[in-house]
Amino acid sequence: MRLCIFEDGGVPLLEPLALTRPAFALRAGARSLFDRQSQAFPAREVGALIRPELTDLFRMQHPEIAVNDRAFLKQDTVALVNARWLPPASFDADGTHAHVGFVGSQVAYVILPNGAELDRTAESIDGWLARMQATLPNVPVAGMMVDYLWDLVDANAELLKTDLGWFTRLPGKRAGCPGAAILGPQERLVADESATIEPHVVFDTRPGPVLIDRGAVVQAFSRVEGPCYIGPETWIVGAKVRGGSFGAHCKLGGEIEASIIQGFSNKYHDGFLGHSYVGEWVNLAAGTQTSDLRNDYGKVKMSVANQRVATGKTKVGSFIGDHSKTALGTLLNTGSSIGVFCNVLPSGSLTPTVVPSFCQVSHGQIGERMDMRSLFTTAAVVVRRRGQEWTDSHRDFYYGLYDQTAAGRRQTLQEGEIRRMRRSG
Repeated sequence: MRLCIFEDGGVPLLEPLALTRPAFALRAGARSLFDRQSQAFPAREVGALIRPELTDLFRMQHPEIAVNDRAFLKQDTVALVNARWLPPASFDADGTHAHVGFVGSQVAYVILPNGAELDRTAESIDGWLARMQATLPNVPVAGMMVDYLWDLVDANAELLKTDLGWFTRLPGKRAGCPGAAILGPQERLVADESATIEPHVVFDTRPGPVLIDRGAVVQAFSRVEGPCYIGPETWIVGAKVRGGSFGAHCKLGGEIEASIIQGFSNKYHDGFLGHSYVGEWVNLAAGTQTSDLRNDYGKVKMSVANQRVATGKTKVGSFIGDHSKTALGTLLNTGSSIGVFCNVLPSGSLTPTVVPSFCQVSHGQIGERMDMRSLFTTAAVVVRRRGQEWTDSHRDFYYGLYDQTAAGRRQTLQEGEIRRMRRSG
């Protein structure tokens, strides 16, 4: 059986994180959605149907995966898996007969009949899925569909609890840590042999496991409360951490609660980050504070893909796209969405809740950033500091993303100008 993971029409609601990566690359617990889907459907070969604008960059990063190749689907029984499906911890895939697995009203996966052909492009896959659901047997399956980024933030703690057994079985991992101060079951602290845990660190495993990956460093006077995952080469710098998942090569200090950081990002200094999802190559400057709770304890509404959405939740922080930065003392409002390549400067009050991609906030006002060469020069410096490379493929992708996000950006700027004119009148 072959596995092909596809993106459907629900992916835009995962912005701003999904602007720069396929939805299956998002973090869920100690792994990505891709890792979990691959475990649910063990396959000899893996392909992907993703948005065309991501194709070149993704092929460069993952040459082993067949991308947007319909011929890949003709050569064997194929499981087509929705990139937004979060499979249950234990899932036994039945590839013996063609059928559609669904969660609620949404398609989680399709087992194609032998010799069947996907005759639709990635852009119109929703229509094809509707036809498959109408013609093939429908089977309800467990798991959940990730409709919004806060779904991953909310599910993260339970996912980390289920990841304990998987992580413990990985090569080089050991349970417990001689000499560490552990509150709760010792076996819930699992660290790679190459990780460094300095003296005077407190781990609280009573709420859930603490998983520390290869090369990670937890410095003295940190307090880490589970469920928590600390990714490869990530540093916890005298921080107070209450749950969360942090990808590779981050440097994290201050106070962090129940948040996901994709990787390669910095929150080195004091400040609070709560119930948030942060992308890659983000820098949160000293004193950056994230509100994740309204002072009237009301349910939070957010703007997602130019739509106003009721989250139904009282705790929602900020969702920050790749290559964005805050300056000293920035105050992020509850339920904020900050796009890609944004620069948020403090104004002494809460910043706007919506900052479109390629914009700057200065004195509380949003303006468009047009200095693309300058942005990319800085990005090249940033990625080199983490041993990565900024390529022409990256440059071309972000030029395309600038054009792709232009309409939403200008709509937000026009609405802001109208509000200013009304106030001044």
